[in-house]
Amino acid sequence: MGRLFGTDGARGVAITELTCELAMQIGRAAALVLTKEAKHKAKIVIGKDTRISSDILEAALCAGICSVGADAVQLGVIPTPGVAYLVRSMGADAGVMISASHNSVEFNGIKLFASTGYKLPDAVEEEIEALILDTPEKVTLQSHTNVGRIERYEHAKEDYIQHILESVPTRFDGMKIALDCANGSASATAETLFTALGAEVCMLSAEPDGTNINDHCGSTHMEQLMAYVPAHGCQLGLAFDGDADRCLAVDETGKVVDGDQMIAICAKALKASGKLEKDTAVVTVMTNLGFFHFTKREGIHTIATKVGDRYVLEEMKKGGYCIGGEQSGHIIFLEHATTGDGELSGAKLVEIVKQSGKKLSELAGEMETFPQQMQNVRITADQRNRWKEDEAVCSVMKQYEERLGEDGRILVRESGTEPLIRVMVEAKDADLMQEAVSAIAEELERYTKR
Repeated sequence: MGRLFGTDGARGVAITELTCELAMQIGRAAALVLTKEAKHKAKIVIGKDTRISSDILEAALCAGICSVGADAVQLGVIPTPGVAYLVRSMGADAGVMISASHNSVEFNGIKLFASTGYKLPDAVEEEIEALILDTPEKVTLQSHTNVGRIERYEHAKEDYIQHILESVPTRFDGMKIALDCANGSASATAETLFTALGAEVCMLSAEPDGTNINDHCGSTHMEQLMAYVPAHGCQLGLAFDGDADRCLAVDETGKVVDGDQMIAICAKALKASGKLEKDTAVVTVMTNLGFFHFTKREGIHTIATKVGDRYVLEEMKKGGYCIGGEQSGHIIFLEHATTGDGELSGAKLVEIVKQSGKKLSELAGEMETFPQQMQNVRITADQRNRWKEDEAVCSVMKQYEERLGEDGRILVRESGTEPLIRVMVEAKDADLMQEAVSAIAEELERYTKR
């Protein structure tokens, strides 16, 4: 991770950690770095989620962008993939999304996109960081008529929805679908999109008030959707996160269908139609072992990357693959999008259910899911990476790796977006899995208190 940017942009508690001053500095530095090749007055589009702090940070970003001579175009509340799409369709020089994704309301974040609609590579983020932290004197402020303008584009939502409609040609007439919008960005677009596709939609958590984003709803809190779908006779339900770049599903019985299962269903359907490029799906090291068993049986190749959608995307671009993603529901359909898109992923899943004539439970049931458990341990900044060298931590991990053998695995890693160590254990033996998670997490907690 960089000094300001993690695996998914700059993120922290809004105003006190991700300050207005820092947002302004990021606006200035990003505008200078991302538009330095422009031969015209640069234009940067800015979207946001529904957090109470998003308006404040938007104002600071716009001030920073315009102070170095670029124009800032506000898109309003829109999903992150909407920003990625509109950067390209509007011919902008860069894009910014203000969101902390699945995090609770006190957090916020700043994600940057190049003119291509792709998130920035590490080297470019490091260049922006260096300009802010090492050589701020190189930032030249403009004055007089050389400052930028702040504008508002009023058709952002409509343009984005039309793009998804063009990517999903199948009609959903006769289907009843529940949509949990996490009181986030999907609240602005999902009902219009799925209604336009012909579905009868039931809306949950689609009334944002600035304070209720991800509050016991959306893809990180599936309970209300799990109860709602069978109780109201829906064929399935879709749950988005705060900025709608992720989607998880619930089948007609109320059982969660996670990102691994969604990728498995979509990859199989793409292969059957001859559209799975190189018969390959790209996933991460966190992907369930059951996925790899499924793809082997179906004749689908798999490539596993480090955790983070940027690494999945890099591998997809490098190899020319068309589908990839994460268990969290961050799924990339590279033919249609340059980043994970929750509403596109959900629509593609519904399309397969509609075309197959099967229930979602049948499709998801084709992949066996190994029991998997994760526990988080909070760390301080000075403890990052050092725990990996602790003898007691290493000893307990080795002990359980030997006990699990080929029927399980352990993955312990630092979060790219939060000050946490994530302990994940996967095994056929659920009791041994739980024992291993608890033992490793307890040893890590002892380490953090030494």
